Formats: sequence, structure tokens, C-alpha cells
Amino acid sequence: MILILCAGSLSGCAADYLNHYDTVTLAAGDTQKFNSMLQTVDPLNPASRNTHIEGDGTRAAAVAHSYKFPPPPPPPPAITVNVGGSGVTTQSN
Repeated sequence: MILILCAGSLSGCAADYLNHYDTVTLAAGDTQKFNSMLQTVDPLNPASRNTHIEGDGTRAAAVAHSYKFPPPPPPPPAITVNVGGSGVTTQSN
């Protein structure tokens, strides 16, 4: 009886373990996508062959410096407080 209870409890754990497994790739189990990519003549983007990176080292250093030392925030706007009447009078009949 004890053997049957142990086997029953362990089989439940095994089923849960088999339902939560990690795969090697993100597209594991997607054989249609794999086969179509396998038969593609040139799967890379033509622009990926361009090794000339447009940019300037000085500009990149300035951007890195601005991230490291951000400029101070602008001062808050000036608030004008008027004390007293607004100078507008209302006439009543």
C-alpha cells in the first residue's frame, strides 16, 4: 500500500516536471519556420554587409559625457502674485 502511494505521488511530480522544460532555442518546436529558414538562399539583410559605420568619435564621446553628467534642469518659471484688487469694476443696475 505504501509503495502504491509513493509511486502515485511521484508520478504527479514527474508529469509537472515534463510540462515545464526549457528548450535550447526560442523557435524549438516550430519546424515550419525552421525549414523555411533552412531553404532561404540569403537570410541576412543586405544592409548588414555594410561595415562602414556612419558617425564621429567626438560626437559619440559628447553624447556619452551628456549621459554621465546631465545638464541641470531649467529654473522654474517666475510666479507673479498680485495682491489687492484686479482693477476691474462691475456695475450693477
